[in-house]
Amino acid sequence: MLRIALFNTTRCAARPTLLTRQAARPAYQVFARYESSKANEALKAARKAKDRLQKDWQGPVLTYEQVKPKTLSPSADAYLIDVREPDEVMQGSIPSSVNLPLSVLANSFHLTPQAFKAQHGFEKPGKQQEVVFYCRSGMRSASACDIARRNGYENILNYEGSWLEWTSREGGGKGSIA
Repeated sequence: MLRIALFNTTRCAARPTLLTRQAARPAYQVFARYESSKANEALKAARKAKDRLQKDWQGPVLTYEQVKPKTLSPSADAYLIDVREPDEVMQGSIPSSVNLPLSVLANSFHLTPQAFKAQHGFEKPGKQQEVVFYCRSGMRSASACDIARRNGYENILNYEGSWLEWTSREGGGKGSIA
């Protein structure tokens, strides 16, 4: 009997504090919601700038007719980069292109020019140089453009037709073997 009386009194004594906690909680949440709507203008501007940087980017797109002259007379100021994997490049590549697989692209942009040349066999493109990316069908080259832009490259172009369009326009040939 004594046990039941103690249990009932402790249960009743605990209830008012529980109700107090529940009653206090909505007031705190309302206060927090009210303050969150009054965000600092500088904070809003910083968030918008971050969103702009993180937003996917669509670079200028080149057509077959625009890429063909670049392969006939390559320039030291422009790069045509194939972002396919080495086993895909063995099937052929666009003349005057160099291979830089998408899987290593982001890390390669952080290498020093000497380390880049030692790893890939060609000079690292400058941030201002024209860089044209292509792949098999145009999807990975769009990702490569986005990665290059996030790493500070400014003159980035995407050959959206990529290897499939090149082989169909060139008569189904293999292009150059890399």
